[in-house]
Amino acid sequence: MSVVPLGAAGQVVFDRAELDCIMQLYGRMVAAGHWRDYALDFERDYASFCAFRRASERPEYRLVKAPALRLRQGQYALLSEAGATLKRGNDLAAILAPVARKLMKLVE
Repeated sequence: MSVVPLGAAGQVVFDRAELDCIMQLYGRMVAAGHWRDYALDFERDYASFCAFRRASERPEYRLVKAPALRLRQGQYALLSEAGATLKRGNDLAAILAPVARKLMKLVE
């Protein structure tokens, strides 16, 4: 097993601004008691962030960044637990908006 630095050899990663946006939402969801764990996956064609209610389950939401789709459908996709695409586009804040709205419903 070898350790490869992030972003090496054409690997897709989230940049600092993207991770900041994602982790702010994650922190709010954890504080609300809705999420408990997350996972990051960096591959050659995509990077993904998965949020879990419990570590033993499938991810409740999966955010995928695929730069190859930037000019077609948008490089970000928000996927549900069942794998259905909920939202797709190039604006990360707009892609995460349905999850943030769910947080507002939890507070009310």
